[in-house]
Amino acid sequence: MDYDEKTRSLMFTLTYMLMKRRRDLTNAETRRRNEAQQRIRQRQYFLQRQKRMLMMLIAQSTRSVSVARTRAWTNIESTDWWERVVMTEFQPSDWLEHFRMSRETFFLLCGKLKPRLTRQDTCLRPALPLEKRVAVALWRLASNVEYRTISTLFGVGRSTVCKCVREVCHAIAVMLRPLYLRTPSQQELEDAARLFSTRWGFPHCVGVLGSLHVPIIAPTANADSYWNSRGWLSVVTQGAVDGLGQFWDVCAGFPGGTEHAAILQNSTLWAMGCEGGLSPRDPPPRNFMGKPLGYLMLGDAGYPLQSWLLKGYPESEELTPGQRAFNRRLERARSVVDDAFLRLRARWQCLLKRNDCHMDVVPTMILACCILHNVCEVHGDTFVDEWVQAVRQEDNPQPADEAPASGDNPAGDEVRVLYCEYFLQQDNQQNQQEQQN
Repeated sequence: MDYDEKTRSLMFTLTYMLMKRRRDLTNAETRRRNEAQQRIRQRQYFLQRQKRMLMMLIAQSTRSVSVARTRAWTNIESTDWWERVVMTEFQPSDWLEHFRMSRETFFLLCGKLKPRLTRQDTCLRPALPLEKRVAVALWRLASNVEYRTISTLFGVGRSTVCKCVREVCHAIAVMLRPLYLRTPSQQELEDAARLFSTRWGFPHCVGVLGSLHVPIIAPTANADSYWNSRGWLSVVTQGAVDGLGQFWDVCAGFPGGTEHAAILQNSTLWAMGCEGGLSPRDPPPRNFMGKPLGYLMLGDAGYPLQSWLLKGYPESEELTPGQRAFNRRLERARSVVDDAFLRLRARWQCLLKRNDCHMDVVPTMILACCILHNVCEVHGDTFVDEWVQAVRQEDNPQPADEAPASGDNPAGDEVRVLYCEYFLQQDNQQNQQEQQN
């Protein structure tokens, strides 16, 4: 009995040792196989890396003698439309229709933007030409067509179109704003006051203030604040124009639900007006109706009445003849800002149609359009009357805002009374002259 137990114990021990030995041999074989495969993969990676480096060296060494070069940042085979048709065959009317400016103004614009938009060629691809990048952006601003349409037209990728629009608008805002959209100097304020007095019959006025709502798609954040009083999504732009309809102050990017008075009070124009920046210091303000009066601006019912910002009297049957005369003259002078916004949207229709750009680009795009408006006006580019038809057929009417009377400054009403007396005197004199004739 003892002998059988010892035999079974010995057999169990031998079996365990044999199984352990087999398992150890199998594990060792597996490790050797894995190590061999790893060495093979490393060698293959090393050989592929050497092959890629060799191909790059060959490509770089043969680049200067290569006949067929890679197109500038595009996977489209031909850009014949831009290189041959636009640059050589476009007529003056074609430049105005598609780029909203003359050929001369276009190349002047490219020259002014060159320091910021010039790009260097790389060892793999030549950079997109400066003129083509500006043209891509202008085409988008003028038509608001989809990126893929412009991509096909110019022979560039859709991401390149988006990048061109963003970079060109930013460059216009940085490089051209100090030249074409800036606060008037003392002499320019005097010239503006003279122009408003002679052309629009409103003395001491140097500018008209207005607001424009630009339609947008629903933003991802705080969408409720972008609904305006007309029930559509927009961003608001505040603009001040001179007697020629050119912008000299623009504040863009506020949500469509923001009151016009709140936008004004958060702008530099408010600080300028309240601190006397519109009033001449040397020489002192001229007399008006027997009292010294500095320069001022005109606005609509959405702005608070101030000594430097006048608005009309609310329409009522109880208005005096002087107040009615004041409202007529003010609306006549205020038409200059309405006409400026009309021409702005007709020329740059990205402000007319629903803008699908990202919200961080929209304010810069609006500012760039205002600057380009001034560029075209200053250089005398033709404005085509047919462009206005698209604005008149707009589906989204502009909202009207009205500031509460509690925000009005009594000093502004005193100035308004002086104008009532002045315009009433002029109307009486004109009636007497007509009776005599």
